[in-house]
Amino acid sequence: MASAEPIVVFGSGEIATLARYYFDNDSSYRVAGFIVDDEFANVSELEGLPVVSLSRVAERFPPGRFKAHVALSYRGLNRFRERAFQALKARSYTLVSYFCSRGVRWPDLKHGENCFVLENQTLQPTVTLGDNVMLWSGNHIGHGTVIGDHTYVSSHVVLAGHVKIGQRCFVGINATVKDFTTIGDDTFIAMGAAVTKDVPSGSVVIGAAATILPADDPGAGRLRRKYFGDLPPDSR
Repeated sequence: MASAEPIVVFGSGEIATLARYYFDNDSSYRVAGFIVDDEFANVSELEGLPVVSLSRVAERFPPGRFKAHVALSYRGLNRFRERAFQALKARSYTLVSYFCSRGVRWPDLKHGENCFVLENQTLQPTVTLGDNVMLWSGNHIGHGTVIGDHTYVSSHVVLAGHVKIGQRCFVGINATVKDFTTIGDDTFIAMGAAVTKDVPSGSVVIGAAATILPADDPGAGRLRRKYFGDLPPDSR
Protein backbone atom coordinates (compact mmCIF):
# COMPACT_ATOMS: atom_id res chain seq x y z
CA MET A 1 0.00 0.00 0.00
CA ALA A 2 2.01 2.94 -1.34
CA SER A 3 0.13 5.63 0.61
CA ALA A 4 0.23 3.80 3.94
CA GLU A 5 1.87 5.57 6.87
CA PRO A 6 4.95 3.76 8.27
CA ILE A 7 5.01 2.51 11.84
CA VAL A 8 7.40 0.43 13.93
CA VAL A 9 6.16 -2.35 16.22
CA PHE A 10 7.57 -3.03 19.70
CA GLY A 11 7.95 -6.80 20.03
CA SER A 12 9.38 -9.76 18.17
CA GLY A 13 7.08 -12.61 19.20
CA GLU A 14 3.83 -14.02 17.89
CA ILE A 15 1.73 -11.00 18.86
CA ALA A 16 4.14 -8.63 17.11
CA THR A 17 4.11 -10.58 13.85
CA LEU A 18 0.33 -10.93 14.06
CA ALA A 19 0.04 -7.18 14.60
CA ARG A 20 2.09 -6.67 11.47
CA TYR A 21 -0.34 -8.84 9.50
CA TYR A 22 -3.36 -6.86 10.70
CA PHE A 23 -1.77 -3.45 10.17
CA ASP A 24 -0.45 -4.31 6.72
CA ASN A 25 -3.69 -5.88 5.51
CA ASP A 26 -6.43 -3.93 7.28
CA SER A 27 -5.31 -0.41 8.12
CA SER A 28 -3.82 2.77 6.70
CA TYR A 29 -0.44 1.85 8.25
CA ARG A 30 2.37 -0.43 7.15
CA VAL A 31 4.98 -1.91 9.49
CA ALA A 32 8.54 -0.81 8.67
CA GLY A 33 10.40 -2.64 11.46
CA PHE A 34 10.39 -4.08 14.96
CA ILE A 35 11.74 -2.84 18.32
CA VAL A 36 13.10 -5.02 21.13
CA ASP A 37 14.61 -4.32 24.53
CA ASP A 38 18.39 -4.04 24.34
CA GLU A 39 18.99 -7.41 26.02
CA PHE A 40 16.98 -9.14 23.27
CA ALA A 41 18.68 -7.42 20.34
CA ASN A 42 20.38 -10.60 19.14
CA VAL A 43 18.86 -10.65 15.64
CA SER A 44 18.87 -7.94 13.01
CA GLU A 45 15.85 -9.01 10.96
CA LEU A 46 12.36 -10.44 11.40
CA GLU A 47 10.06 -11.32 8.52
CA GLY A 48 12.39 -9.41 6.22
CA LEU A 49 12.19 -6.22 8.28
CA PRO A 50 14.88 -4.65 10.49
CA VAL A 51 14.91 -5.28 14.24
CA VAL A 52 16.38 -2.45 16.32
CA SER A 53 17.08 -2.09 20.02
CA LEU A 54 15.05 0.33 22.12
CA SER A 55 18.13 2.47 22.83
CA ARG A 56 18.69 3.03 19.09
CA VAL A 57 15.16 3.13 17.75
CA ALA A 58 15.00 6.93 17.50
CA GLU A 59 18.10 6.89 15.28
CA ARG A 60 16.77 4.25 12.88
CA PHE A 61 13.08 5.21 13.04
CA PRO A 62 12.85 8.90 14.07
CA PRO A 63 9.58 9.73 15.87
CA GLY A 64 9.06 12.66 13.52
CA ARG A 65 8.77 10.25 10.58
CA PHE A 66 7.47 7.06 12.18
CA LYS A 67 4.70 6.25 14.60
CA ALA A 68 4.74 3.13 16.78
CA HIS A 69 2.66 0.36 18.30
CA VAL A 70 3.41 -1.89 21.28
CA ALA A 71 2.49 -5.51 20.51
CA LEU A 72 3.39 -7.49 23.63
CA SER A 73 1.46 -10.06 25.65
CA TYR A 74 -0.06 -9.88 29.12
CA ARG A 75 3.16 -11.20 30.72
CA GLY A 76 3.78 -9.73 34.16
CA LEU A 77 0.05 -8.95 34.40
CA ASN A 78 0.49 -6.37 31.61
CA ARG A 79 3.29 -4.48 33.34
CA PHE A 80 5.86 -5.24 30.63
CA ARG A 81 3.47 -3.92 28.01
CA GLU A 82 2.84 -0.84 30.13
CA ARG A 83 6.58 -0.19 30.48
CA ALA A 84 7.12 -0.51 26.73
CA PHE A 85 4.27 1.95 26.17
CA GLN A 86 5.82 4.45 28.57
CA ALA A 87 9.29 3.96 27.06
CA LEU A 88 8.06 4.89 23.59
CA LYS A 89 6.02 7.83 24.89
CA ALA A 90 9.17 9.08 26.63
CA ARG A 91 10.87 9.02 23.22
CA SER A 92 8.10 11.19 21.75
CA TYR A 93 6.42 8.51 19.63
CA THR A 94 2.77 8.69 18.75
CA LEU A 95 1.31 5.25 19.47
CA VAL A 96 -1.34 4.19 16.98
CA SER A 97 -4.37 2.00 17.63
CA TYR A 98 -5.77 -0.76 15.46
CA PHE A 99 -9.48 -1.60 15.15
CA CYS A 100 -10.32 -4.48 12.85
CA SER A 101 -12.76 -3.50 10.11
CA ARG A 102 -14.70 -6.72 10.78
CA GLY A 103 -16.41 -5.56 13.94
CA VAL A 104 -19.15 -3.25 15.23
CA ARG A 105 -18.48 0.02 16.98
CA TRP A 106 -20.28 3.35 17.27
CA PRO A 107 -19.00 6.85 16.47
CA ASP A 108 -19.10 7.86 20.13
CA LEU A 109 -16.47 5.26 21.07
CA LYS A 110 -13.67 6.87 23.07
CA HIS A 111 -10.24 5.28 23.15
CA GLY A 112 -6.66 6.07 24.04
CA GLU A 113 -3.43 5.27 22.25
CA ASN A 114 -2.10 1.83 21.34
CA CYS A 115 -5.36 -0.09 21.51
CA PHE A 116 -5.44 -3.39 19.59
CA VAL A 117 -8.99 -4.58 18.86
CA LEU A 118 -9.47 -7.69 16.74
CA GLU A 119 -12.38 -9.01 14.69
CA ASN A 120 -16.00 -9.75 15.63
CA GLN A 121 -16.24 -7.28 18.47
CA THR A 122 -19.49 -5.68 19.54
CA LEU A 123 -18.61 -2.33 21.09
CA GLN A 124 -21.91 -0.78 22.11
CA PRO A 125 -22.59 2.98 22.44
CA THR A 126 -20.62 5.16 24.88
CA VAL A 127 -17.84 2.64 25.49
CA THR A 128 -14.49 4.02 26.66
CA LEU A 129 -11.15 2.25 26.25
CA GLY A 130 -8.05 3.60 27.97
CA ASP A 131 -4.50 3.53 26.63
CA ASN A 132 -2.90 0.24 25.58
CA VAL A 133 -6.07 -1.87 25.82
CA MET A 134 -6.11 -5.22 23.96
CA LEU A 135 -9.39 -6.87 22.98
CA TRP A 136 -8.89 -10.26 21.37
CA SER A 137 -11.58 -11.58 19.02
CA GLY A 138 -15.30 -12.02 19.57
CA ASN A 139 -16.13 -9.96 22.67
CA HIS A 140 -19.27 -8.11 23.72
CA ILE A 141 -18.52 -4.79 25.42
CA GLY A 142 -21.77 -3.38 26.77
CA HIS A 143 -22.94 0.21 26.60
CA GLY A 144 -21.29 2.66 28.96
CA THR A 145 -18.50 0.25 29.85
CA VAL A 146 -15.08 1.69 30.72
CA ILE A 147 -11.89 -0.38 30.40
CA GLY A 148 -8.79 1.04 32.06
CA ASP A 149 -5.25 1.47 30.73
CA HIS A 150 -3.07 -1.55 29.88
CA THR A 151 -5.87 -4.10 30.34
CA TYR A 152 -6.07 -7.31 28.27
CA VAL A 153 -9.44 -8.87 27.41
CA SER A 154 -9.33 -12.39 25.93
CA SER A 155 -11.82 -13.88 23.45
CA HIS A 156 -15.59 -14.34 23.89
CA VAL A 157 -15.82 -12.22 27.00
CA VAL A 158 -19.14 -10.58 27.89
CA LEU A 159 -19.01 -7.29 29.76
CA ALA A 160 -22.56 -6.11 30.39
CA GLY A 161 -23.58 -2.46 30.48
CA HIS A 162 -21.75 0.11 32.61
CA VAL A 163 -19.00 -2.22 33.76
CA LYS A 164 -15.85 -0.47 34.98
CA ILE A 165 -12.55 -2.34 34.72
CA GLY A 166 -9.38 -0.91 36.23
CA GLN A 167 -5.82 -0.76 34.97
CA ARG A 168 -3.57 -3.73 34.12
CA CYS A 169 -6.36 -6.28 34.46
CA PHE A 170 -6.59 -9.61 32.62
CA VAL A 171 -10.00 -11.02 31.65
CA GLY A 172 -9.90 -14.68 30.58
CA ILE A 173 -11.74 -16.48 27.78
CA ASN A 174 -15.53 -16.80 28.22
CA ALA A 175 -15.60 -14.71 31.38
CA THR A 176 -18.81 -12.79 32.11
CA VAL A 177 -19.21 -9.62 34.15
CA LYS A 178 -22.61 -8.43 35.38
CA ASP A 179 -23.81 -4.92 34.56
CA PHE A 180 -22.83 -2.02 36.85
CA THR A 181 -19.94 -4.03 38.28
CA THR A 182 -16.61 -2.41 39.16
CA ILE A 183 -13.34 -4.36 38.82
CA GLY A 184 -10.32 -2.92 40.63
CA ASP A 185 -6.82 -2.50 39.22
CA ASP A 186 -4.45 -5.45 38.71
CA THR A 187 -7.24 -8.03 38.83
CA PHE A 188 -6.98 -11.48 37.21
CA ILE A 189 -10.36 -12.84 36.07
CA ALA A 190 -9.81 -16.46 35.08
CA MET A 191 -11.31 -18.30 32.13
CA GLY A 192 -15.05 -18.92 32.47
CA ALA A 193 -15.50 -16.85 35.64
CA ALA A 194 -18.88 -15.25 36.26
CA VAL A 195 -18.46 -11.95 38.08
CA THR A 196 -21.62 -10.76 39.81
CA LYS A 197 -20.28 -8.27 42.35
CA ASP A 198 -17.58 -5.63 42.68
CA VAL A 199 -14.01 -6.91 42.86
CA PRO A 200 -11.27 -5.12 44.87
CA SER A 201 -7.90 -4.36 43.30
CA GLY A 202 -5.34 -7.14 43.16
CA SER A 203 -7.89 -9.95 43.36
CA VAL A 204 -8.02 -13.24 41.48
CA VAL A 205 -11.51 -14.31 40.35
CA ILE A 206 -12.11 -17.98 39.53
CA GLY A 207 -15.05 -20.25 38.80
CA ALA A 208 -18.64 -19.90 37.73
CA ALA A 209 -19.56 -18.89 41.27
CA ALA A 210 -17.06 -16.04 41.06
CA THR A 211 -14.83 -17.00 43.98
CA ILE A 212 -12.67 -13.98 44.80
CA LEU A 213 -9.26 -14.45 46.38
CA PRO A 214 -7.88 -11.28 48.00
CA ALA A 215 -4.53 -9.91 46.83
CA ASP A 216 -2.61 -11.32 49.84
CA ASP A 217 -4.11 -14.83 49.65
CA PRO A 218 -1.37 -17.48 49.05
CA GLY A 219 -3.56 -19.21 46.46
CA ALA A 220 -3.97 -15.95 44.55
CA GLY A 221 -0.20 -15.56 44.51
CA ARG A 222 0.29 -19.08 43.14
CA LEU A 223 -2.27 -18.50 40.38
CA ARG A 224 -0.71 -15.17 39.37
CA ARG A 225 2.74 -16.76 39.15
CA LYS A 226 1.41 -19.73 37.17
CA TYR A 227 -0.21 -17.56 34.50
CA PHE A 228 1.96 -14.43 34.49
CA GLY A 229 5.32 -15.44 35.95
CA ASP A 230 7.06 -13.40 38.62
CA LEU A 231 5.81 -9.84 38.58
CA PRO A 232 8.52 -7.21 38.13
CA PRO A 233 9.13 -4.77 40.98
CA ASP A 234 6.60 -1.98 40.90
CA SER A 235 8.49 1.13 39.84
CA ARG A 236 5.51 3.44 39.88
